[in-house]
Amino acid sequence: MHLDVTDLRSFYYRSALGRAAQKIVRDQVQAFWPEAKGMTVAGYGFAVPLLRPYLGDARRVIGLMPGPQGVIHWPAGMPNVSVLCEDTLWPIETGHIDRLVLMHGLETSENPSALLDECYRVLGPGGRALFIVPNRSGLWARNDATPFGYGRPYSVSQLEGQLKRHSFVVERSIAALYQPPSSRRFWMKTGAMWERTGRAAAPVMAGGVLMVEVAKRTPARSGGVGVAAAVRKPLGALAAKPSAKPV
Repeated sequence: MHLDVTDLRSFYYRSALGRAAQKIVRDQVQAFWPEAKGMTVAGYGFAVPLLRPYLGDARRVIGLMPGPQGVIHWPAGMPNVSVLCEDTLWPIETGHIDRLVLMHGLETSENPSALLDECYRVLGPGGRALFIVPNRSGLWARNDATPFGYGRPYSVSQLEGQLKRHSFVVERSIAALYQPPSSRRFWMKTGAMWERTGRAAAPVMAGGVLMVEVAKRTPARSGGVGVAAAVRKPLGALAAKPSAKPV
């Protein structure tokens, strides 16, 4: 079950804990992909907080938000690039995306297999996708006061196995968000220390999220993925239009 977009916005933009989590995860995304000059970058679920660094150089940035979640205008104070879409039918041409980020999308989807098929369809040759999900062994998945406490948490082997079955090639996997999911002053002030310590002692301490980067296997495994050749009127909803209103 998808969370409501207003709750996600409140967590990531209006709470100290959410802003701290946003920075930690976004910094790791940038460590994977330092720049995206001339590329088409998309995020599905509520991945828009992670896409802001690419607004300046990317050819296009698209925020895909599932219907059950709702959509908000993003980015604030700039022309809207977010669009409401079906879980498994995105208004994007086949092979159009160079970089794709999923956060609060896979673990809350009612049809994760079809969602992964759609991810495979839109990703272009040489493209990369980054899946960010709650870590089954982490503290964040056990705390429903944050968005990572909802949906199906994963272990590394579970997530990598599911991605491989859908013709993705796993490039690298890491854990992040070692800071405890608490807004108390002590935990907030020591957040950077927890990240450093957690990464150095990964076999002992579990991060709150798993981040798995994949490439698209071409051709796909036989019978693994069924993809459509095209989508009617791709990207029509992303043309310059008045700002979208929250759903």
